Amino acid sequence: MLDVPLTLADHYAIHLARDRRRSEHTVRAYRATAARLLAFLSEHWGEEVDRARLARIEATDLRAYLARRRGAGVGSGAGLGNASAARELSAVRGFLDWAGGTATAPRLRGPRVRKGVPRPIGPGEAVALASDVAEDSDEPWVAARDWAVLLLLYGAGLRIGEAVTLLSGVLPLGDTLRVTGKRGKTRVVPLLADVRAAIERYAALCPWPLAAQAPLFRGVKGGALSPGVVRLKVRGARARLGLGERTTPHALRHSFATHLLGRGADLRALQELLGHASLSSTQVYTAVDAAHLLDVYRAAHPRG
Repeated sequence: MLDVPLTLADHYAIHLARDRRRSEHTVRAYRATAARLLAFLSEHWGEEVDRARLARIEATDLRAYLARRRGAGVGSGAGLGNASAARELSAVRGFLDWAGGTATAPRLRGPRVRKGVPRPIGPGEAVALASDVAEDSDEPWVAARDWAVLLLLYGAGLRIGEAVTLLSGVLPLGDTLRVTGKRGKTRVVPLLADVRAAIERYAALCPWPLAAQAPLFRGVKGGALSPGVVRLKVRGARARLGLGERTTPHALRHSFATHLLGRGADLRALQELLGHASLSSTQVYTAVDAAHLLDVYRAAHPRG
């Protein structure tokens, strides 16, 4: 059987895994982006794409690629949102900087998310945010940790303080998680399969012993992970993705609540999931959800 020659995307993936020590998730995602770009440019330029040709790429070529990815191209299907498009552009820049050698990839301003009244983060933006935070780490176990923490906030509605104070005694995980919230009040939240898998992967990679009474999520020196570290990482990711200043770790919990309400969740059940002491704290999400629906109506209705 003949060996299939490695593509530029393959060599880039090897570089990320071997030299940059990126996580398996990051390598897979960045290789896919590089492969998409190379396929598009081959069609766009009508010629084979090699390192020498990539070194001559222009900003107009990147704009054409992003237009295709965002759904402006013929046959492109569903396009990327602003956060996902900004993350795609960031990944493309990394690939071009590697492939171009001394040549500098053209600078292109990423898409911006409109600022103003707080809005829940969409599912695509939440995943893009968590992925960007994880991919910014050179240590696979730290990347796995950040991914798991942010999925907990978005997928289970935890406060950042609740997530970082979880003890390793929650392992092994089941279908639910017991959480201690404000004023020592405990509640039980369901764990989605993806959230559970993310925590288990982090636990398998964590270099520190996870004794039952020890913190589950650790800092790089082995102590408990600080909420400030998570906030700082999210701040960096939202700048790279062009998200507004209100995109914070707490905004992921906010989105969890709003999306559940939008899918018909009962206010009392939502109050229990969030650990709110009073129903009035939960009712704020009805106004937020109504504002979101109004945005959808205005965007879709011909007389909106």
